[in-house]
Amino acid sequence: MANRFEQVDEIQPDAITLTLGQHEDRYWGSVHCPATAFPPEAGATDMDSGELPILEALSGAIKLANEIKLALVVVDPDGLWRPQWGELYRWEDEAGGADA
Repeated sequence: MANRFEQVDEIQPDAITLTLGQHEDRYWGSVHCPATAFPPEAGATDMDSGELPILEALSGAIKLANEIKLALVVVDPDGLWRPQWGELYRWEDEAGGADA
């Protein structure tokens, strides 16, 4: 069974967020981990990887999400997601509308 990832429009405060982007012909990904992923006593702050090669960012985000047991969501405004990486879906509420 392929992995499933929710597509969102912005960094989420309660999930690891993988953002995909491009500069001309160069593709990149960045991983954002919110401070809320750690106990308050850890004194953590939000962490961001900066721009990485896209597959490195994807594998790092998956590994981090699995290690700290936090959801992984994807911001992909340029439509760079590839089916071989898993299924990218949008959450829909019970009324059938997309969650904005």
